[in-house]
Amino acid sequence: MNIYLTKIKELLKNTPIRPLYWKLRNLPPFRQIRRALNMRQRDLRYGRQFPAYYAHYADRPLDRRKVIFVEDRYDSLSDNFRLLYNDLTASGKYRIHVHFLHQFSVPREEYERNCCALLADAATAKYIFLNDASPVIGCVALRPETIVTQLWHGCGAFKKFGASTEDKLFGDDQKTRQKHPAPYYKNLTHVTVSSPEVVWAYEEAMSLENRPGVVKPVGISRTDVFFDPAFIRDSVQKVHDFFPASEGKKIILFAPTFRGRVANATTPDYEEHFQLRKLAQALGDQYVIITKLHPYVRGERIPQIPEDLKGSFAADASGVLSIDELLCAADICISDYSSLIYEYSLFERPMIFYAYDLDDYFDWRGFYYNYDELTPGPVCRTTDEIIDYIRCIDERFDPRQVAAFRSLFMGSCDGHATERIEELVFGHSLR
Repeated sequence: MNIYLTKIKELLKNTPIRPLYWKLRNLPPFRQIRRALNMRQRDLRYGRQFPAYYAHYADRPLDRRKVIFVEDRYDSLSDNFRLLYNDLTASGKYRIHVHFLHQFSVPREEYERNCCALLADAATAKYIFLNDASPVIGCVALRPETIVTQLWHGCGAFKKFGASTEDKLFGDDQKTRQKHPAPYYKNLTHVTVSSPEVVWAYEEAMSLENRPGVVKPVGISRTDVFFDPAFIRDSVQKVHDFFPASEGKKIILFAPTFRGRVANATTPDYEEHFQLRKLAQALGDQYVIITKLHPYVRGERIPQIPEDLKGSFAADASGVLSIDELLCAADICISDYSSLIYEYSLFERPMIFYAYDLDDYFDWRGFYYNYDELTPGPVCRTTDEIIDYIRCIDERFDPRQVAAFRSLFMGSCDGHATERIEELVFGHSLR
């Protein structure tokens, strides 16, 4: 403790008040205090405040035509909701409400107001759709008539999440979970997944081992667009319109997942990690690169493409084009630990796995399957290895490996997943 007292004295002596606060708050003793206070607030919010608020409205009559979509983190309707939302709207039979909670992008007070508005609405809803962990819906004593369907935002089972991360740095340890339970995956009626192979992983992650049948391999709604020739054609054209230099060249999509905590997510840079200049020198005559960063990576943490490469060899489509559109147009996909590899496998095109920090990421988050055995393509640790593979891709790419991967992990995704989800939830297709 003396070392921290010395450090505090130095900061008090040399740092103005506001910067001083930000420096002090990151010292271990203050981090522990902040964490304890945050846990206490979380316990009160999800253990008492929100359940009481829901209960206040839950004695009102149920609206059997009310359908609620919950967006926990983003400010627009997710692709995983879009097809179902369109079918419900076209049917004209349902009252559709969408709630944007902005969990990590607004002050806590505003987030809590958004949650209370959702709970007041959800208390009389027959149908609720989620696509991510939702402690707001999970913390209440849900009325038995309400059907909650977790559509989830990813396919397959790649990096661990939920209860599966108890032994990893990313998640809470078992003691913390017992003392401060977070109801992220409670009150679920259905969980839809991409194939029978991954049911066990979702049951583990969502603590549903004692509720067999909740996780259902009926497919992922958002994958239906990959079986629509018009969507694929329009997506390719959008990519060319966005990045004219891609016309006549092969497109490499670089789409890494984020590193670290959600609130401070980072991504590989374009100098030390994913070396764009070296890639341009080696591949620029035949290829272009489009980057798509994880939406959690924001502000100053977004790496910038060098000006002399921007628009000629490389372009960043983050916030402009959807990942679905980019997957349709990509000739090669380079990722690392992102579940988008499952969607891309539907095209049975080459994939490269850039895992320069594999050991650190395994310690941080972990995987449901052995990484080297799972990946249907080369695992590269350096930019030079990526270049070497792409130069010899015609000889080295094995389409049978990707086809087997697709069959195992995407077997329920055939262009009709949304129809099966509608039959599961509403008893009939809405089309």
